[in-house]
Amino acid sequence: MDIGAVIIGDELLSGKRQDKHLPFLIRALAERGMALSWVRMVGDEENLLTQTFRETFASGALVFSFGGIGATPDDLTRACAAAATGLPLVRHAEAVAIIEQRFGADAWPQRVRMADLPQGARLIPNPVNQVPGFSLHDHHFVPGFPNMAWPMLEWVLDTQYRALFDSTPPIEHRMLLLDTLESDLIPTMEELLQRFPGVRLASLPSTENRRQIDLGIKGRKEAADAAWAWLLERLREQHRSWRPIEPGA
Repeated sequence: MDIGAVIIGDELLSGKRQDKHLPFLIRALAERGMALSWVRMVGDEENLLTQTFRETFASGALVFSFGGIGATPDDLTRACAAAATGLPLVRHAEAVAIIEQRFGADAWPQRVRMADLPQGARLIPNPVNQVPGFSLHDHHFVPGFPNMAWPMLEWVLDTQYRALFDSTPPIEHRMLLLDTLESDLIPTMEELLQRFPGVRLASLPSTENRRQIDLGIKGRKEAADAAWAWLLERLREQHRSWRPIEPGA
């Protein structure tokens, strides 16, 4: 199952604020043996945001959306998610009750707008100020505030996607190839990927020394180990020099 992220806000695209959600999401997924497939960063523009959600819903991916679920006019996520799925925006009774309990009479007439959700939406509990996020199919919408969004994200993963957790996450082998041009290795890379379709290969030439390459193989242990052994043998046959790169380096 592909996993994606939609990170929303003009302030991110203008540089007024720096995104913090992406690094956290990558870590949270990795801790559960999962990995992010793609990310989109979108401004507060109704047509663009609606089209983005049309595409992400159609993809069938598990998607986390950050931001835009408040009550102000620039909070477009709830309406755009409804429009993207062809669902009406309706006032969610349980969300109304939570917002009323949190804010009392001050819930009306503005804050209660946060209970207007796409029909059929499920609530995501908010441990900070109780105003819930919501889920629709495999899309999960949380606030832009990290202190709220991150525990809500982890709650979604731990309560709804535990079956996808992998206790044996992918491993990675890496080396620094010396005195080698990347173009010279292309046939070897192509053969490796043909022989071992379950692995992914990353080739990063040095920007300072064009005859050095950071070469890595990632995949399930059995496949990655087999591909690595095959690669080492080919490099020996080609009389190439290399040294290992430690994990996390």
